[in-house]
Parts: sequence; structure tokens; C-alpha cells
Amino acid sequence: MVEKVLITAGHNISLRNFRGSLIEAMCSLKLEVHAAGPCLLDDKETCGWLEARGVVCHDVPIARVGLNPIRDLYAMFVLFSLMRRIKPRLYLGYTIKPVIWGLLAATLAGVPKRVALITGLGYAFTGQAKGKRALIQWIARWLYAFALDKASLVFFQNPDDLREFQNLGLVAQDKPVRVLNGSGVDLSSYCRSDLPNVEIFQFLLIARLLGDKGIREYAAAASLLLEKYPNVEFKLVGGLDPNPDGIGESEVQKWANSNVLEWLGELRDVRPAIAECHVFVLPSYREGTPRTVLESMAMGRPIITTDAPGCRETVVDGENGFLVPVYSVELLAAAMEKFIQNPELIATMGKRSREVAEEKYDVHKVNEVMLREIDIL
Repeated sequence: MVEKVLITAGHNISLRNFRGSLIEAMCSLKLEVHAAGPCLLDDKETCGWLEARGVVCHDVPIARVGLNPIRDLYAMFVLFSLMRRIKPRLYLGYTIKPVIWGLLAATLAGVPKRVALITGLGYAFTGQAKGKRALIQWIARWLYAFALDKASLVFFQNPDDLREFQNLGLVAQDKPVRVLNGSGVDLSSYCRSDLPNVEIFQFLLIARLLGDKGIREYAAAASLLLEKYPNVEFKLVGGLDPNPDGIGESEVQKWANSNVLEWLGELRDVRPAIAECHVFVLPSYREGTPRTVLESMAMGRPIITTDAPGCRETVVDGENGFLVPVYSVELLAAAMEKFIQNPELIATMGKRSREVAEEKYDVHKVNEVMLREIDIL
């Protein structure tokens, strides 16, 4: 019987934004829920939200990015010490370092249920593996294989990631696994929003400022379209990221200064930005299941995204949006131009987006699957 749960994140805000509904579901089942993250106690907003629901918060020095074995081993030791003290029956880690170092710490601490949630493959699996990136990829894959061998259950957010992990030997063929419909989306928080008028046509991309999110392709496509359609705006929401693939502020400001994109920075609440746009765009190279796409679908926006793992599952091409090849600026611009030239598609495809969100991505349905598979329900 699971009585205590420890959930570890590499980015504190995700405990509320991405796992909030799951944490609330666990609390409603009278479980003693603990949450850990880097400097979590200093994040008063996230920590306050968690504590208001009865969650016990802990600091762990787990770096979201970077390759520092001494720091990572120290984080594992802190996690091990924390688990020995609170004695959870279930450990749940998501994103690469909480999965790897958390599973190893949970194994050493004797935690009976050790669950990994693979939310995407990120820098270690996307792009050209050369030089430093190739080294990071090799290390990440070796660590994944070593840690996932210790897991009692592994969740994936799309079937492509599961197949790749199995083909690479990172997760054994007989390991208990389950594919989820992403993290889900709270349909009551992300309600269908009326479309703005079409006098100024607006596209929106929300993502961390990483090359692998397709932001450069978005900017290049915007430049092409602005030559023909001056009444179109291209918005970008997202914060700078220390990841090696991060896009620097100078590059983003160059786009903004030349009126290619309007950069709104990082927003804690993206709903106003989604409500103001007509079409959501994410030309990502690879995702787990992109949460921003699900949020935009729930608010009734058509989607343009790539025919790539994690992205392709969200769009039925021609029904609730369009799929384009990864890296293709020309075809991305062509997909956006379809909406400019045929604005009636926005309402019909946006309506279908909301229907797909209700059918597949309701967070309560996703959480019910997770809790049942963990054997909590």
C-alpha cells in the first residue's frame, strides 16, 4: 500500500504547471505527498501552492542542465538521504536528471515503487551528434540504461520515444512500460476562447528558447511571409535557457529589432497570449508531448507542428491543423499561408482542436491511467 510519495522535478514551476493536477489527485487519495526540486523552498509561489494542498517541500541540488558528475552525485546523495528520512513507498521522477539520479537514489534507499516518466528526449537525443553533443549523448544513454534497469515502471508520452529506448537497449523489452497521452491539460483552466478579429493576423509560438524547438525556422518563415503580408504578426513567448542548444538573447533581440518577431519573454500564465492568437505554431524537432500545443488546442486554436515524435500525435493533418517536415522553412511558411489565405479554416480547425483535447488529453483521464498503473487506485 502506497502511503508516502516523493516527486522530484528539475524545474520547480513544472510541479504546479505540469504535475499540479496529478499532485492534487494524489492528495485527494489521502497520500502523504513530498515534492523536491532545486531551491524549491526559495520559490515562494510554487512552494506556497504545494503547501496549501498539504505537500511537504524539500530542496535538492539537482541541476536541470550541465554535465558535472560531482554535483550530480552529490544531488543523488541528498536524494538518498531524503528518502532514508521520509521513507516513501513510491518515487516518481521526470526529466532526465530526476529520472537517472532519483531512480538510483531510490534503489539504494530501498524505495519499493520506482517510477520514471520520460517527458521527452531533449538535447541528448536531437540534432547532429558531433563533438561535445556526441559525448553528452553517449553518457546520457548509458546513464538512462543503467537507471531505468532499476525502475519498476516507466511511462512514456509517445510511442516513438518508447520504440527508440527499446531499440537502443535503454529499456528492456520485458520492463513494465506504459504510453500516456502526454501530461494532459486541465480543460477547465484552459477553456475555449473566442477568436480575435482577423484585421491583424497573429501566429504564436511558446517554447523555451532552444534551437531544437524550431524557433529559428519560425523566424525565417515569418520573414518570408512578412514580405507578402504586412498585416501579420508573429509572437514568441519563452525564456532564455542555459542548455547548450539555447538561443542567446542577442539573436532574439535581432529578430525583435527587425520586426520579424515580437518577443514577450517568459510568462507564468500563457492563456492571455493564446487567447490573442489565431494559430499556434511549434516547429519542434522532437517532443514528449508538447504541453503548449495541448493548451492551445484546449483553447480552440488550430495547430501547425512538425511530423516528428511527440508532435505528430497532436494533429490530424487537415482536421485540426497541419503537419510539416522538421527543418523546412518553406513548408512551414506555406502552412501558415493557408490560414492567411483561408481564414475560415481557423474556426473549424480550432473547434476540432478542442474536441481532440477533450477526447484524448483531459488531464484527469491521463492521471487516472497513471494512478491505476502505479496501483494507487
